[in-house]
Amino acid sequence: KSGEKADCFRSYREFPRKISKEARKMRNKINLVFEQGGLSRLPIAANIRTCINAVLKQEHVPVKCEINVLVTDDKGIQTINKTSRNIDKPTDVLSFPMFNLTAGAPPQDWTEYIDPGTGLCPLGDMCISLERATAQAKEFGHSVKREVGYLTIHSVLHLLGYDHLDEGEQKRQMRSREEAIAAGIPGMQRDSNAV
Repeated sequence: KSGEKADCFRSYREFPRKISKEARKMRNKINLVFEQGGLSRLPIAANIRTCINAVLKQEHVPVKCEINVLVTDDKGIQTINKTSRNIDKPTDVLSFPMFNLTAGAPPQDWTEYIDPGTGLCPLGDMCISLERATAQAKEFGHSVKREVGYLTIHSVLHLLGYDHLDEGEQKRQMRSREEAIAAGIPGMQRDSNAV
């Protein structure tokens, strides 16, 4: 059976077409862990999943991916920020890409990115502070759903190679993609105030 799988990826031109066909039958694997959230976990989880899937679709990722998501509070994300980046303060979202991808230009051949054990592309990990997202939603005058969704979209774009290290073109490119993707998701429009 494993020889059959390898055969379907024999040719460079066959790979994207065959994976795209398989992708319609499979789902992305999104591993969610909540350290905070209470009764709001279910709608938050659904929103995170919707936003992740929307980004992958809009960025034309033809393979099914695995992404780990931790929803925590300011103290939890501060600990991770200090450990991973040596920055001892909370933030809203952290992204840990598995690969060094190029923004806006997904690979033509995803073969080397697929985990043979799962058949999925392990894109990376993200951590969202629900406490910070709630405060920012209030500050910006929109819903927590929109803020968590926006942070999710932002993080997945980081996993796909987008960045905003400069205040110029990189940041404009990333913001443009965030807004375009959010505009296509119900409840994520800039003027959406539903909680």
